[in-house]
Amino acid sequence: MPSHPLRVAVVCSSNQNRSMEAHNILSKRGFDVRSFGTGSHVKLPGPAPDKPNVYDFKTTYEQMYNDLVRKDKELYTQNGILHMLDRNKRIKSKPERFQSCKDKFDLVITCEERVYDQVLEDLNSREQETLQPVHVINVDIQDNHEEATLGAFLICELCQCIQHTDDMENEIDELLQEFEDKSNRPFLHTVCFY
Repeated sequence: MPSHPLRVAVVCSSNQNRSMEAHNILSKRGFDVRSFGTGSHVKLPGPAPDKPNVYDFKTTYEQMYNDLVRKDKELYTQNGILHMLDRNKRIKSKPERFQSCKDKFDLVITCEERVYDQVLEDLNSREQETLQPVHVINVDIQDNHEEATLGAFLICELCQCIQHTDDMENEIDELLQEFEDKSNRPFLHTVCFY
């Protein structure tokens, strides 16, 4: 078993729903966790599918919350966006981009294949210095509130199992196979090096 808590990063596109729900659950379970997005901007649903609310990653969750209350409090209360932003601002002040973070993690868990590809592209473009391995795992999670909650518990269970392995490097593939079978979801896995 690792002598320190696993350093975990959870990544989705906008650092709003899936990554923040997993961040919330993992932090309550004692993990050293951070969450990120990989998009160029933060996008939240708008009044129509072709009219999303778009923000810069420097915009705080509080500012987004206030902006949406001003635009249409009833709509954003009904669709759960205000509730989500309220949860987010209790965890951290604003979304963060994975590509801007130079911290090292043991495990990076992404919530969709496109984000997984962006994380791998970023990690592989960095200069390798310490050759410390980082396991990048993708768990496909639909971007809605219910799936984000179910996905967060699955990610938490996976992290707990990895934390309790005697030899993560040699046991992780078998563990992921078990999780694939149990959850009926495909997992992608790549090892990168810092």
